[in-house]
Amino acid sequence: MSRLLALFPLNLVVFPGEKLNLHIFEPRYRQLVRDCLSEGITFGIPPYRNEAVSMLGTEMQLIGVEKSYDSGELDIRTRAIGLFRVEEFYRQAPGKLYAGGLVDDVPDDKTADVLLQARITAHVEQLYDVLGLRKLMQELPADYRVYDIAHHLGLNTEQEFQLLEAETETERQELVLEHLEHILPVLLETERLKERVRLNGHFKNLTPPNF
Repeated sequence: MSRLLALFPLNLVVFPGEKLNLHIFEPRYRQLVRDCLSEGITFGIPPYRNEAVSMLGTEMQLIGVEKSYDSGELDIRTRAIGLFRVEEFYRQAPGKLYAGGLVDDVPDDKTADVLLQARITAHVEQLYDVLGLRKLMQELPADYRVYDIAHHLGLNTEQEFQLLEAETETERQELVLEHLEHILPVLLETERLKERVRLNGHFKNLTPPNF
């Protein structure tokens, strides 16, 4: 069953469960925040890609207004609660300044593959170790989802959108594993190269071959 949803297109991908802080300055989106506060509505963030609004997006819930400025600008805190697909896009929602659309909810398949999860975890631990981001791994719950790590894997915007398009957690796991298996050898070789550069010119204690 389609429903009307306020839309706030942005040049980024937001994943379900993610918390996002936004600075609101345009009059149309200041009106959107007022409507969220007064009517309890949610809004959607469809990524703006290739000079167009994507038909797939993430529904957001306003958690609170962090700061209001004399100019009318706002700092807000939001949380992503699910995915939707736009069936019909309106540059302006009825009677509003901001965009809107008729949308359908996208089901969330959370079933993960245990073996894929173990392989991803091993690769992510290695990645974060190389990048000096071990704390991120320590903060992850044991049953973390791909969405929980997606912004910390070096994916570009198009790759992140591919994750958003994936219909199951297993499909997302396969995409992430493919990415990690591609970039890790490159990163490890870069680290080895950096170490060789650091050692160049130092006094070396080497054992000559016995011949």
